[in-house]
Amino acid sequence: MENNSLEKSITLEKRPPKASPMSAALTFAWRALLRIRYVPEQLFDVTVFPIIFLLMFTYLFGGAISGSTGEYLDFVLPGILVMTVAMITMYTGLDLNKDIEKGVFDRFRSLPIWQPAVLVGALLVDVVRYSLAATIMITLGYILGFRAEAGFSGVVLAVLVILFFSFSLSWIWTMLGIIVRSEKALMAISMMLLFPLTFLSSVFVDPSTMPNWLQHFVDINPITFVVDASRGLIHGYDVTSELLIITYISVGLIAVFGTLTMYFFRNKN
Repeated sequence: MENNSLEKSITLEKRPPKASPMSAALTFAWRALLRIRYVPEQLFDVTVFPIIFLLMFTYLFGGAISGSTGEYLDFVLPGILVMTVAMITMYTGLDLNKDIEKGVFDRFRSLPIWQPAVLVGALLVDVVRYSLAATIMITLGYILGFRAEAGFSGVVLAVLVILFFSFSLSWIWTMLGIIVRSEKALMAISMMLLFPLTFLSSVFVDPSTMPNWLQHFVDINPITFVVDASRGLIHGYDVTSELLIITYISVGLIAVFGTLTMYFFRNKN
């Protein structure tokens, strides 16, 4: 009996300490990065998609809208940058939904770890994806002739604002990824919400050229505030009011949908 007790005490002493919340989140972030490593096709949405959109809208519509592709490129690049990053936020929920369907989700919930780490880790990797998309977009823009009047610092500030807003927007799809039953349904819901938000905004044209009834929606569209703030930071305009509104919206999204996400996460059957 004494030997058995001694063996048990030794085993307990050798048991590794419980992972900290940050360590657990970084572990799940590393898991998400490994998935990209072994399935690099996942990066098509942040590599090919931005290139196609920028080239298509610049050279198809630039001359018709602004009379010059160069002038339109300076106007539209910040908008397409916001649109691209906003569109790929839905992949957070899609990846989570896949884990739920495969049963991996239940295994994660049974682990003795800080439970939100499963979601926070995935969101951290998505920030990396957003940064990659922004880098590709801006690099291509400079190759095509885009120039930021506020210089490199203005571009960096604009990207940080976009990343902050996109991180908050991701919580919506994370919540839906938990409660929606299939990946196809989640994709349909995401596109149904994202397309009106991105296209009915100031991404492609000045809202003053739109009908009055449409301007009312565009003027309160969160994407419009992010586009206007990014465009202003890149080209040196005062966008203090837009930045305040974006901060309120982003914090509100995280508070509301982050809370709902954790509720559904803990009570998922």
